[in-house]
Amino acid sequence: MRSADLYIRVSTDEQADKGYSQRDQEERLRKYCAINSIEIRKVIFEDHSAKTFNRPQWNSLLVELSKSKGKHINLILFTKWDRFSRNTSDAYQMIGRLSKWGIEPQAVEQPLNLEIPENKIMLAFYLATPEVENDRRALNVKHGMRRARKEGRYMGRAPYGYDNRSREDGSKYIVPNSKEAPMMRWIFEAIAEGVFAPDQIRKMANDKGIMISKSNFHREVRNPVYCGKIVVRQYKEEDEQWVDGLHEPIISEALFYEVQDVLSGRKKVLRVQAVKVCAALPLKGFLQCDKCDRPLTGSASKGRSGFYYYYHAQGAYGCGCRYKADEMNKEAAKMLKKYIPAPGMS
Repeated sequence: MRSADLYIRVSTDEQADKGYSQRDQEERLRKYCAINSIEIRKVIFEDHSAKTFNRPQWNSLLVELSKSKGKHINLILFTKWDRFSRNTSDAYQMIGRLSKWGIEPQAVEQPLNLEIPENKIMLAFYLATPEVENDRRALNVKHGMRRARKEGRYMGRAPYGYDNRSREDGSKYIVPNSKEAPMMRWIFEAIAEGVFAPDQIRKMANDKGIMISKSNFHREVRNPVYCGKIVVRQYKEEDEQWVDGLHEPIISEALFYEVQDVLSGRKKVLRVQAVKVCAALPLKGFLQCDKCDRPLTGSASKGRSGFYYYYHAQGAYGCGCRYKADEMNKEAAKMLKKYIPAPGMS
């Protein structure tokens, strides 16, 4: 009596669209084996795509078959050839590999005697048809998304500052997020102001609780969706174009283009380096040594009871001067108090 392994492969979308449930396939295969007096060794369930043979359960089966050289089974049965593969070249190679072990793969609903050369034409048809269907479906989706963009609809996951929404008819759209949108508006306004570099603004945004990576930050501030535009990429003979979006903009077009000028270097702006000041060393960089005329920096020294802060000369050529930070801070405070306007002075 011949023996067989039953191979059942299904993906989530196929279960929903075509009813290719695992139970349905198993019933058909068991009925076929009962009619043809075929002993079932085991049933293999797979839930991966058939675009390649890199599937967990299939790989495990191959390892087992390579060790036994096909001594335990004669057949690998499945309902249709697209359950086996959707790639013609890969399928021919796998059939040849199984044949060396004396194992015949066979679709019970599309039976083919592969020893007859003419049947290879039908096999190519069975294998190519699902692949053509997939390519056509992908092309239709691509054209549909391009058409939607031309109509001003934003496709995909909403960028930072927006939320995805769905209408009753199933169409998708985006709306400003009440918390994130003001932050994005502040980021654009801060860049246009030109006081801080864009990456400094990103770090300031991180300090405000808006965690965004450097690469994502620079991609977002160049995204015209924030000023109400949708980008339709170049395709074949069509040039790239920007169309008016159906969504609500967060910033004005004028502000968006001003930011692009800053990012591209077309607008010269004042850049101030953001410095984090140590509370114990507020005069760091503002003092000058009276011996070597070098600017004083500051640092902490660890003692038995804690840290002690000092101002001292910079670099290897300093004179080695060292001033207690708390004493210098007190003297500076006394000096500044002299310039406080008296009551009644305007």
